[in-house]
Amino acid sequence: MQRPNIVFIVADDLGYADLGCYGGRDAAFGPVSPVLDGLAAGGLKLTQGYSNSPVCSPTRFALMTARYQYRLRGAAEEPIRTATRGNDRLGLPPAHPTLPSLLRDAGYRTALMGKWHLGYPPHFSPLRSGYEEFFGPMSGGVDYFTHCGANGTHDLWFGEEEKAQEGYLTDLITDYSVDFIERRAEGARSGQPFFLSVHYTAPHWPWETRDDEALAQELRESGQAIYHLHGGNVESYRRMIHHMDEGIGRIAQALRAQGLERDTLIVFTSDNGGERFSDNWPLVGGKMDLTEGGIRVPWIAHWPAAIAPGGVSRQTCLTMDWSATLLELGGARSHPGYAWDGRSLAPLLRDAGWTEDRPLFWRMNHRGQRAMRQGDWKYLRVDGVDYLFNLAQDERERANLAPIQPERLQAMLTDWEAWNDSMPPIPEDATVSLCYTDKDMPQR
Repeated sequence: MQRPNIVFIVADDLGYADLGCYGGRDAAFGPVSPVLDGLAAGGLKLTQGYSNSPVCSPTRFALMTARYQYRLRGAAEEPIRTATRGNDRLGLPPAHPTLPSLLRDAGYRTALMGKWHLGYPPHFSPLRSGYEEFFGPMSGGVDYFTHCGANGTHDLWFGEEEKAQEGYLTDLITDYSVDFIERRAEGARSGQPFFLSVHYTAPHWPWETRDDEALAQELRESGQAIYHLHGGNVESYRRMIHHMDEGIGRIAQALRAQGLERDTLIVFTSDNGGERFSDNWPLVGGKMDLTEGGIRVPWIAHWPAAIAPGGVSRQTCLTMDWSATLLELGGARSHPGYAWDGRSLAPLLRDAGWTEDRPLFWRMNHRGQRAMRQGDWKYLRVDGVDYLFNLAQDERERANLAPIQPERLQAMLTDWEAWNDSMPPIPEDATVSLCYTDKDMPQR
């Protein structure tokens, strides 16, 4: 099979049911995600897919390395904060093999358009970890119009040069993505595929639509943090998703116009579960939680040359599994000393009925959380309390079966601890950086 071009799209803080194809409701203006719904209908939709973490930069470490993020020091930050700018320890080490560097070495042209959030220059940057081109913010969140981060510092980069450009950030990310496709189309048609990461900041706060430039200026002039704790609403949030969906439509149209749609694999997901205005139904919890709402996310794959339309899969997976999948499809080789923790899902792309069961593990410094999923069963610890759920019967994690199935609980606890012992411990100086007050946090 011909190696595909790859467009890997990551939303930021998108809820499990925010998209129409995952049960999301229409907004006042109409369907929220018609383009993504169409990609799902024309390809494969997973209903039991997960992010590697319920917070952004740890998931991105896993995405970049195809490994459990806990293996790298920077991923212990939940997440990497703007205040660490200039820190030479908290980021993705340039020497570590990555998804883009291994694909580049296999002959792909590579680019990241959008959010990085894996450390700051001069020690870290996308260009030092395998991407040949980069446009976007380095930090976790920026204003959509001023492009300033949480500390008020401008944060928009072209490669490793920081400079200003006017425009709504979601649209700018789309613009540069389309430009990359158009510039690399001839090479792709001639046998040199490309790997394009499109990491939107939408629908991450501040909750600003294309029509809210005045609000952005107001926030900046008043000195308010972009956390936007006292702003936003459901309709603005849904419109932000719709703006992103329109951008994905432009990317898909660029592929069609260049004759590349059939041989391009588009993968879409979110870096973690949703936040304040998200729809996670029927799941509970959200960002920063290891309950299902914090880690179960949409996964859509579209590749006309290989994926039959209308596929729906209950295969469990993590972010790093998709990284391993793309590396296999791209003909990349693993690097000595850096075995991948992710497992390729390539058979699933050919057969939506394919399944493989293996345990999935998580841990969070925040609230001392731990979780494990094996088949239909999930072990969870929050604030020192152990829970056991059968997700096939209880996706909302309401019926704690730990008291009536102590042997199963103990077996999963033992397996989790054995896995945890295989990972580096959480450093004592690791920090949890919350963007909301305690009352905003989902509580069990």
